[in-house]
Amino acid sequence: MSLYKLNTPFNNYTLLDNNFIDKFLPKTRGEYIKIYILILKYASCGEMGFDSSFIAKTLNLLESDVKNALNYWSDMGVIKLTTLDDKISSIEFLELCESSSTTSSLNLINEINNNNLVEFFKEIEIIIGRPLSQKEMESYINWTKNFEFSYELILYLISYCVNKNKKDFRYIEKVAIAWADLNIKTLDEAMVYTEKREKQFINYRKILNYLGMSDNDIGKPQEELFNKWLITYNMPIELIYKACDICFSKISKTDFNYIDGILNNFKNSNILTLQDFEKSENNKNSFIKGFSKPKTKNSFSNFPQRIYDYDKLEKLLIKNNDKETDSND
Repeated sequence: MSLYKLNTPFNNYTLLDNNFIDKFLPKTRGEYIKIYILILKYASCGEMGFDSSFIAKTLNLLESDVKNALNYWSDMGVIKLTTLDDKISSIEFLELCESSSTTSSLNLINEINNNNLVEFFKEIEIIIGRPLSQKEMESYINWTKNFEFSYELILYLISYCVNKNKKDFRYIEKVAIAWADLNIKTLDEAMVYTEKREKQFINYRKILNYLGMSDNDIGKPQEELFNKWLITYNMPIELIYKACDICFSKISKTDFNYIDGILNNFKNSNILTLQDFEKSENNKNSFIKGFSKPKTKNSFSNFPQRIYDYDKLEKLLIKNNDKETDSND
């Protein structure tokens, strides 16, 4: 967390310079505009200062967004940012004049000339297949200061995005911010990270293809579930396929939460491979097969069974018949 002391006293209203609106509103990131207006409001209301975590929470942004925005406005000559100690900086709001845009262009030209950036920007234009805007060139230069990116790393980042068929600057900027948050500052670190990400996405695509879905069907919640199954649980993809099969056989549709519930049960039951699952199923079937109902006895079974000599019985019956005949005579 960083603390910032506000030095500019204003009345209880927020006055936004028209030059700020004309110059920065059309082309500056919306998050940076929000941060500037909010801290300007605090200064206008006589607040003594703020901390970056509070601003981030208020605007539902990352704390790194706040720090990057303040550095950006300082570079643009909108505020004067002075470091007082390790955790406290002073912010002074500067007056803007109509010539500020001309000054910015001249500063950009100076940056290009002083750092031999002509070939750098030409290479970017070849990669993305279109001319660069002034805003883009300024942003790439600011990344070397705010994110501590090398120009070589920026070229790799842009190539990485274009290979994913993402040429829009807003997407490229989001990736840059994500890398900065991950503290990626060298080309080697970026290459290790992207290689790991590509391996993850290969498995993501396998799962989606198994479910008959495309890459476009995956969102942040699904990606988090995939990471949980593949990385946190370290489950082989064949076992995930089995969970997908069970899900479809039970509810006849794809439901990521239902699949997640199945895999949670697998994890809790220590079923971590397809062989574990098959062994569990075999044990279950053996138990069912070996289980039989006891034979029930009917009421006749309670009597002792007798064994008859049918020849002897027949002679006895004949003899009795003869006696009955004699007595009748």
